[in-house]
Amino acid sequence: LSESEVPQLVQPMIWDYAADLDVESKVQLVEKYQRCGFSKVWFASAFKGATGVNQSLTLIGHHLKNHLQWMKVASSTPAEVLEGIVLTGWQRYDHFSVLCELLPVAIPSLAVCLQALKNGGYSEKIKEDVEKLLGMSNLETDTFMR
Repeated sequence: LSESEVPQLVQPMIWDYAADLDVESKVQLVEKYQRCGFSKVWFASAFKGATGVNQSLTLIGHHLKNHLQWMKVASSTPAEVLEGIVLTGWQRYDHFSVLCELLPVAIPSLAVCLQALKNGGYSEKIKEDVEKLLGMSNLETDTFMR
């Protein structure tokens, strides 16, 4: 791979939408990419659409945990290597599937995930800020929003 000069042409993206993603294995993957000559890598998370082909509602807690895990990977990765994180929001699993987790029901999840990334974590203050921003009285992260 190093001899192919591909690392000078592209930046790899490491995808994982699991709430319990293995931080150490992702750090090791970044290190492998570095040894191959890639100077930058991207991470890809999901704020919606990654928990089931026919999922209608977004479980915010799942996606929040995924982002918190990615933040652990980022903190164990040299800052100059991480180019950024892409927050994906899948609408369907393939072109023959029905739509899942439409954007309106996932906006609270997007807001929580963005605020967690922006603030370096999640807290009661961030929850309150998101509730105020979205005009919500009770943001639920561990159950489906009512």
